[in-house]
Amino acid sequence: MIRLFCYRTLPCINFLTHCRKSNAWICFSQRYFSAQAAQLTQQCTTCMELPSSEFNSHAYATMLQDCVQNGDPTSGKALHSEILKRGGCLDLFGYNILLNMYVKSELLCDAIKLFDEMPERNTISFVTLIQGYAPSLRFVEGVELFARLHREGHELNPFVFSAILKLLVSMGWGELGWTLHACVCKLGHDSNAFVGTALIDAYSVCGQVDNASEVYDGIVCKDMVSWTGMVACYSENDCFEEALRAFSQMRIIGFKPNNFTFAGVLKACLGLEAFGVAKGVHGCALKTRYEQDLYVGVALLELYTKSGDIDDAQRAFEEIPKKDVIPWSFMIARYAQSDRCEEAVQLFCQMRQAFVVPNQFTFASILQACATMKGLDLGKQIHSHVLKVGLNSDVFVYNALMDVYAKCLRMEDSMDLFLELPNRNDVTWNTMIVGYVQSGDGEKALKLFLDMLEYQVCATEVTYSSVLRACASLAAMDLGVQIHSLTVKTIYNKNIVVGNALIDMYAKCGSIKDARTIFDTLNERDEVSWNAMISGYSMHGLGREALKFFEMMQDMKCKPNKLTFVGVLSACSNAGLLDQGQAYFNSMVQDYGIEPCIEHYTCLVWLLGRSGHLDKAFKLIKEIPFEPSVMVWRALLGACVIHNDVELGRISAQHVFEMEPQDEATHVLLSNIYATARRWGNVASVRKNMKRKGVKKEPGLSWIENQGIVHYFTVGDTSHPEMKIINGMLESLKMKTRKAGYVPNHNAVLVDVDDDEKEHLLWVHSERLALAYGLIKMPSGSPIRIIKNLRICVDCHVAMKLISKVVQRDIIIRDMNRFHHFKDGVCCCGDYW
Repeated sequence: MIRLFCYRTLPCINFLTHCRKSNAWICFSQRYFSAQAAQLTQQCTTCMELPSSEFNSHAYATMLQDCVQNGDPTSGKALHSEILKRGGCLDLFGYNILLNMYVKSELLCDAIKLFDEMPERNTISFVTLIQGYAPSLRFVEGVELFARLHREGHELNPFVFSAILKLLVSMGWGELGWTLHACVCKLGHDSNAFVGTALIDAYSVCGQVDNASEVYDGIVCKDMVSWTGMVACYSENDCFEEALRAFSQMRIIGFKPNNFTFAGVLKACLGLEAFGVAKGVHGCALKTRYEQDLYVGVALLELYTKSGDIDDAQRAFEEIPKKDVIPWSFMIARYAQSDRCEEAVQLFCQMRQAFVVPNQFTFASILQACATMKGLDLGKQIHSHVLKVGLNSDVFVYNALMDVYAKCLRMEDSMDLFLELPNRNDVTWNTMIVGYVQSGDGEKALKLFLDMLEYQVCATEVTYSSVLRACASLAAMDLGVQIHSLTVKTIYNKNIVVGNALIDMYAKCGSIKDARTIFDTLNERDEVSWNAMISGYSMHGLGREALKFFEMMQDMKCKPNKLTFVGVLSACSNAGLLDQGQAYFNSMVQDYGIEPCIEHYTCLVWLLGRSGHLDKAFKLIKEIPFEPSVMVWRALLGACVIHNDVELGRISAQHVFEMEPQDEATHVLLSNIYATARRWGNVASVRKNMKRKGVKKEPGLSWIENQGIVHYFTVGDTSHPEMKIINGMLESLKMKTRKAGYVPNHNAVLVDVDDDEKEHLLWVHSERLALAYGLIKMPSGSPIRIIKNLRICVDCHVAMKLISKVVQRDIIIRDMNRFHHFKDGVCCCGDYW
């Protein structure tokens, strides 16, 4: 491999002969020369005092060579001035050394000027300048110079081919190596180890392993670098077994591996997950002291972190010299990615104490740790440091900063950074979109997605999965279908992450059939896919179908996790499957070793309480091995409301108030349970406490989407511009449902008014207003989808069943707990919700 040449010893005698033949000598780039070669060549030149009256080109060349070796361009320039004053009579040998001095000193403009002024040039002159173009990233000019070398008829020797192949690899044009390969074969250099290794590197970077192997087989005298180049080629192209086999053969022959060999073979061990073999390689590296090399050290860090043994990675890190930023950045990144963020922060502080200057990758990694920890203060400090060191325009650092502010729910600060960044990439847009989705602002996420498409930034799987989550949270099915259509036109059509997001979107937007269709068409499924379907069926009141899916998941040997059992227990709760729910709860612990979390206990408490076993539910809460949460007590309170258990409801509410005195939902549930028991004094007391605490009851709100526009309705709403038509439809529905047997349930109105007023209040519930609008505006025969922020009341549930039969339309209402799919006078929940 070309990048290994800096550690290679050239065949010095042959090279020296070449120099004598050309009457010129130059110390090639360090990538092409060894200290041994330089020593031999120095022995051929004799330092001498310059005669005052006679110009001695050889003596000046010797002094210029000293400047190159000492890294002293200032003295070199002074000598150049002296040479010009004395007539500039250097021979080609001296000019090449002077040219090399400017190249090594990274004074490329001076080197080019000298090259153009040289009275004559040879192959060495051209190769030297070609090598100077590479560090300055002026690759095209280097290639043009090679073409000129060839055009002017200069010798194409191994050093020329090595230099131009390195240039092509640096340009990412390694696939053009085959054109040079043909020329190499014609000139008989294909057996040369230098040229062969350069060709191997070129074929390696473009994935042509077979061609690299053929080149390798053609090298007559394979040396250690040739073997290392082939090991690296196999490793970098995922031919891990071949890499280990080549490493073994190399050791059998007697070659000692170097740092690059160890790095390549460790990568192969990682690819095969052969961690036992890797430890043997590590032992070999320890014997040769290569574990302190930067390349080997980083390979060891990657090996141990990927194997999950970050403690061994830490021990390997302690052995690596700490002067370079790379191992520090690597370990900080791995700690951040392993959710060991505090250790990442500690390591960053140690790095700063060691006076190692962080780079953009270090900052990006430590900011990732801040985002995971939601450490806003530390994130702000690092932000200030980023500004001080001038990395405020680096896209990686700014993306990480935006993520910190987004995770800390500071979306305005995140947006400010987004607007400041001129060179945004897909990650920049995704960071903002994900941030808005996670903060519950789906509308802004979707707006940003549209802007992203306008700017012609290619969406990724992260983009599509995030905006589909936004559609799911808003129940914006029309937009979700459009985004689904976009994914079909991309490579993400069958992507499992996008597929899972589509399942979730369709399920949460009320179309469980479409969700099932997406599930069936996935090429591969993971636990997220199964969990999405199980929870989807549960939300739609199809508990038995959810349990069937759970059985299918087990048959497919897909291991369930905590979220799976949340879906399973929720399905049992929504369907009233008490025995099955208790059995699954026990199986979760006994068969799968999953410790129940608060969500599992909440589901079981709701299942017991909803089934009328309030005492068992209360006893279960007392047996929870950790502090019960607000969710658990609120679940018991909800069950008490349904079964009119005032005393246990009061106890449950008291526990909630101890943890969250301002909890609005609990105040409302407690008020409802008193109202159902006609204890109006207690109702007044609850409302008085709410007023004293500044707690306001969330009004009933329903919304419906029509042609991309969302229409909102509150209880008794009169603000909609088409209210007259809506009231007319409501009157029509009232008459039709009465004929169909509708009798208003006055108990559903929890205020102390007469029956006529109660009936009127029932017909202006927000979901009925939304339904009336939908019947007016939606095409005949199409389903009507309504979202409600509260639990649907008993009377609305009865009315919706009758209306679906009377008007012959499917009505889908998603309340705060689940979906109700009304069709032909029946609801999918079986009147159990």
